[in-house]
Amino acid sequence: MDPHLLRTFVTVARLASFSGAARELGYTQSAVSQHIAALEGDLGLPLLARRPVAPTRAGERLLEHARPLLLRLDAARADLTRMAAAPAGDLTLAAAPLAVHPDTLAALPATRVTLRVLPRDEIPAALAAGTADLGIVDGLAAPNDPLRLPDVAPLTATRVAEAPLAVHLPAGHPLAHRPGLRLGDLIDARWLDAPAAGLPLDRLRAAHGTPGFRPALRYDGTDVRTLTALAAAGHGLTLLPATIPPAPGATAVPLTEPRLVHRTELLRTGEPAGPAATVAAALTTPPQSARVGHPARRG
Repeated sequence: MDPHLLRTFVTVARLASFSGAARELGYTQSAVSQHIAALEGDLGLPLLARRPVAPTRAGERLLEHARPLLLRLDAARADLTRMAAAPAGDLTLAAAPLAVHPDTLAALPATRVTLRVLPRDEIPAALAAGTADLGIVDGLAAPNDPLRLPDVAPLTATRVAEAPLAVHLPAGHPLAHRPGLRLGDLIDARWLDAPAAGLPLDRLRAAHGTPGFRPALRYDGTDVRTLTALAAAGHGLTLLPATIPPAPGATAVPLTEPRLVHRTELLRTGEPAGPAATVAAALTTPPQSARVGHPARRG
């Protein structure tokens, strides 16, 4: 399959428009139509319904393959571009909101650094596309278990830290004075749904194997202080690393069951050099030998 044709198909399907895809890709509408016809001819299947524009069943299946394939191609181009370019000394670090803590900030160079705070699921793609030199992702995990990462590029992940978890809730909440909480006790509680700033509710459901944890309010921002303030105001519970202090009027009760931690990992696509190597060493070299590097899991 010609990757140019494949990229045109993905763009038409995403925009549901041949003319919109032509504008975005810089082609004529006739050229876009020819690309789609050539791809359909190559595969021997109709991929797009024309009115309205929508993927066919075969087109939906092709999209499942096409998006990661194109991302891997972009990753290969970005990787080779980095090899060919002379090191400029600049550093771009993409980090998830909960990964931006004092230790992370202390490891950054004083100048020529860009810190991009992104939703955790976008960080591997940013490294693959070459828009970030290093990434810091986070998530729920059993102690010493690596995070599961998407297979978007050859990524190497190294553990940065693991922290216990705590439930943030108003100081007047009936559970606020308990010494610890079990996740199973909170299935029917009202939760804050903050997939970027906090730990997504679908991860809690997966950890407990239940469809509970219903959201009371959704927060689409990335500011963790806003999230803790929402919990203090009684808009819902949130689960955060124990290193995050509660907002005034709230308390943080340790999670005692199941045995889960907030895990932070450093991502890279190759052997870092210059400022990237300095930052990587500062983040992943602990005072004790408790942090272990591992190849990234994909899935």
